[in-house]
Amino acid sequence: MEQVAAGRKTRTVEVGRIKVGGDSPVVVQSMCATRTIDVDQTVAQAHQLADAGAGIVRIAMDSDKEIPAIKEIREQTKGITLSVDLQENYRIADRVAPYVDKIRYNPGHLHHIEKKKTIEQKVGWLVDVARDNNLAIRIGVNCGSVAPAFLEKYLGDQLKAIVESAAYHCDLMDDLGFTRFVVSLKDSDPQKVVEANRRFAGRRPDVPIHLGVTEAGLPPDGIIKTRIAFEKLLAQGIGETIRVSLTLPNERKHEEVIVGHKIIEDVHAGKFISVPEFGKGLNIISCPSCSRVENEKFVELAQQVKELMGCRVNGPGETDDADLGLWCGPTTVNLKKKDKKVGFFSYDDVLGRLRKELDQLIAAQSASN
Repeated sequence: MEQVAAGRKTRTVEVGRIKVGGDSPVVVQSMCATRTIDVDQTVAQAHQLADAGAGIVRIAMDSDKEIPAIKEIREQTKGITLSVDLQENYRIADRVAPYVDKIRYNPGHLHHIEKKKTIEQKVGWLVDVARDNNLAIRIGVNCGSVAPAFLEKYLGDQLKAIVESAAYHCDLMDDLGFTRFVVSLKDSDPQKVVEANRRFAGRRPDVPIHLGVTEAGLPPDGIIKTRIAFEKLLAQGIGETIRVSLTLPNERKHEEVIVGHKIIEDVHAGKFISVPEFGKGLNIISCPSCSRVENEKFVELAQQVKELMGCRVNGPGETDDADLGLWCGPTTVNLKKKDKKVGFFSYDDVLGRLRKELDQLIAAQSASN
């Protein structure tokens, strides 16, 4: 499979003015963490990311109320290549399509909307929208929200479920005669990211891949985990566009782009870092934030506790594998042990309860050693 990847040359996919794949250099992108409905802040951050070197800037949407906002954002960001993340509502694609260059949908979020329609029908409609509006598509498979049908089919093998879900949606694109798409296969575990993308690259060497370690966390840990995956994959010719997902306050969000360019530069120069194993001790994952986050309190919380947490969209699934996980909402935090809910707490109260649970966990693990 490594030989397949080494000789791999994907087709070129045009995303607005940006070319992804083929002979094009690796494209660094990032995502606005501001609320999309806040036009001024979102426009400012889009320019902030683009000025730092982001070739593509992604904005998240899942509400009809945000459509007027994306129209205005487009007016004020001409010259910036915009991608829209449809999150949990693919049905708004046709109304946001005139204002962006790419749409990203998650195969794991198609099954629970318009249940009378088949997945094939829904994807077919998205392809029609993309064609009618001259857009590219990203098929974004995420470890925290893999389509139930694939989890059931490959019970106990989530990695295979991720790869097979991505491959299936590529087949749907092929059947529809649509080639202007890229794929991402993401996990918070860098080793799983490496393995999933290696498998997929061997399976579909023609399809450009977007690399990402979802919810990598705070710097410097999040940077290290991202480099673990990106160095191994980019060195093998896998990865045509990348996003470094870090938990950062808005004014520092552009650092994701700077780190992404630095990783690419180092790989091209043959500079690789020695990295630790994250399988032992405390492994911290945390949301990089997006417009679905209604406040920045979770960033402060992550910095305080350096503990596991997830996002509104994928958090419930991504925290199921954590010994202790924090799933943060607008005003409350859901504390979990593996897939079991401990309870909801305020941002002020959760830290004390988390410390108690962490002490109990450490004591239990010490007693078993």
